[in-house]
Amino acid sequence: MRKVIMLFDRVATRRGALVVALGVAAAAAYAPAHAAGTEPADILITAGTIVTMDPARRVIDDGAVAIVGNRIAAVGTTAELKARFSPRETIDARRKIVMPGLIDGHGHAGHALLKTLGADSDTWNENVERMYAHGSTPDFWRADAMLAGLERLKSGVTTSVNFFGGGSDVYRVDDAKYGDAYVEGVRQIGVRWFLGVGPRRGPYPSGFTDWTGAAKRDFTVPFDRQLAVSEELIRKWNGTADGRIRMAVVFPTISPDDKLAGAALDEMVREAHAARELSKRYKVLFLQDGHTRGTVKYANDVLGLLGPDAIFSHATNLTDEEIKLIASTGTRISHNPSAIFSMYGRNPATELIDAGATVMLGSDGVAPDRSFDMFRHMFQATRYHRFYFHDAKVLPAGKVLEMATIDAAKALGMEKDIGSLEAGKKADIILVDWFKPHLVPMNMPVYRLVYYANGEDVSTVLVDGRVLMRDRQVLTADEEKILTAAQRESELAVTRAGLKGLDTLPEGFWGSTHLGPKTTK
Repeated sequence: MRKVIMLFDRVATRRGALVVALGVAAAAAYAPAHAAGTEPADILITAGTIVTMDPARRVIDDGAVAIVGNRIAAVGTTAELKARFSPRETIDARRKIVMPGLIDGHGHAGHALLKTLGADSDTWNENVERMYAHGSTPDFWRADAMLAGLERLKSGVTTSVNFFGGGSDVYRVDDAKYGDAYVEGVRQIGVRWFLGVGPRRGPYPSGFTDWTGAAKRDFTVPFDRQLAVSEELIRKWNGTADGRIRMAVVFPTISPDDKLAGAALDEMVREAHAARELSKRYKVLFLQDGHTRGTVKYANDVLGLLGPDAIFSHATNLTDEEIKLIASTGTRISHNPSAIFSMYGRNPATELIDAGATVMLGSDGVAPDRSFDMFRHMFQATRYHRFYFHDAKVLPAGKVLEMATIDAAKALGMEKDIGSLEAGKKADIILVDWFKPHLVPMNMPVYRLVYYANGEDVSTVLVDGRVLMRDRQVLTADEEKILTAAQRESELAVTRAGLKGLDTLPEGFWGSTHLGPKTTK
């Protein structure tokens, strides 16, 4: 499988470079015979409702998209493009919305196999620690990657940002073999993937467990070794798969603490600077999870972490000063309206956008209570902010769709390649079937996408001009094998981590308005 994928990458790279450097006409030598007076194309998507997300935000009825290699050659009406191109393959998009692939700005590796295990427990972060640091193996991370990639693909998410772990910043960076297995799994699915690696939250050294069959070995790993493993993964994987795999650096968000002083403060600053320098040296994104009031100012004033290559997730209850800091430094924000963190405090997305900041949407998926379905999170975003302002006109559907497409592409520094359907951009395209009871009548397509659609409505997905799913059938991997492996590896990890029983229902689950023991007054 890997050889096949690498061969496709080389072919797509050459064809895409040809289109960009020489123009579509110059690619004729690589194309099959075509009608006189027309240009060759690999794929022509026809007769769809095209939601372009281009600068004019055009919506084209009976529209078409021509693809040569891994890039879009033209977008226009079906009549125009049929007259211009002779395609090798035609995709009939009647009764379909054709749009850019969705972008998920924040998620967690491992969570696909964890999901709701221990969701209502007060020890959830401890459960994540035991699962990821002490119960996982390379097979666990490979299965998680393929399951997460499969879910995103089938939901129309073609690009995503992922932390290599989660909970209380538990990242599996004691050995590169775990990250290697994860990236290998993602590559097979074929979607775009940012994987953030970096030292887990201190104190250091951090505890891990390695499993060889039934034999276990407990050990600790210092900060510098974790950073070295992260660098090894970045060197090995960043920019692979024709650029679809990109690495990033993560570092735990630090809260202001008057007790943190002297040598301890100096060491923490050293660690933060080392992680930030690593991101700059390799020119990759710098990610932090769980920002809230006070942490943005601290990250700026004490740690010097802000910048246009940094993405801060959640960012709740920010002060006016912090909103201005984010906008003035070009720091990007990943807003996750369905996350539990968003219940504890509000992300001021509207205020950030009005201040000039770039805000993207994320799922924070998938554990403990949400999916990778970005249609669901777009809808949630509208309710989240409209309830706060008691105003149904806040955050229009068009702006929300921008936050999951072109704004998200800008946040990733990829707005020249993805996020909209325009000539010269990568052919990351999804078809949404809107000839369905919950979407008909087929009018006002942007409203339908944000308010009514869900991931199951996505029928066909292309990434880099390659059809990864056609009519809900995944073409790049065996779906049943992925699901079987995910079930097996989750069960094995639960056993190794000593977490059996997490699937039991908590007290108060039935017949009560609040979880936990019933109390009497």
